[in-house]
Amino acid sequence: MASPCFNTSGRLILGSGSPRRKALMKAMGLSFQVQTAEIEETYPEALKGHQITDYLAIRKSEALRPHTKAGDLVLTADTIVWFEGSVMEKPVEIRQARETLKQLSGKRHEVITSVCFRQAGAKRVLHAVTEVKFAPLDEGMITAYFKKGHPLDKAGAYGIQEWIGLTAVEEIRGSYTNVVGLPTQLVYKILKEMKFPLD
Repeated sequence: MASPCFNTSGRLILGSGSPRRKALMKAMGLSFQVQTAEIEETYPEALKGHQITDYLAIRKSEALRPHTKAGDLVLTADTIVWFEGSVMEKPVEIRQARETLKQLSGKRHEVITSVCFRQAGAKRVLHAVTEVKFAPLDEGMITAYFKKGHPLDKAGAYGIQEWIGLTAVEEIRGSYTNVVGLPTQLVYKILKEMKFPLD
C-alpha cells in the first residue's frame, strides 16, 4: 500500500493541551502551534492495547477539523498504561491513585502512545510501546510521591519524569519520552520522511 501524500508547506499543529507534549516538541526544536478540542475519551470495549490509543488519537484529530486549515499538518496523540490485559485509567482522586500504584508495585506494565498525523485527505497513525518495571513500592514511597508529584492527571497515576521515576522505576525497555507522553524519535522520523521542515 502506498504511503499517504502530505504537503509540507502548511503549519504544524499539535492537537494536545498536555504541557509535557508541548515541552517535548519545543525541545525537538520544532515550530508548531497548539490547538485543542475536547472529546469524550471513550472507546469500544472490544479494542485492546494500541487499538485503543489509535482510535483515540484519530478521534482527537477528527475533532480538530473545524479548527484547522486543509494545509495544516495536525499531530494528535493518546497514551495509556496497559497492565495485565486492561487499561489503568487516569485517577480522579488520591485514593484511586494509591490503589493504582499498589497494583503496579514490583511489576511490569506497558505504556502505549499512538500518534496520528493528518492533513486534508491524508492520514497516518503509528504507535510506540515501552515496558516499565517498578520496584516494590511501600506506603511511605507512595505517600512521598503524592507530596512531591502530580498523579491525578497521568495514565497509571505517575509521571516518569517526576520523583517516582527517579526512585522507583527499576527498568525501562523502549522509548523514555513515550512514557512521558510522546515518542519523540518516532515523531521526528515520520516528519523527516515527510520532508517536513525540521529547522
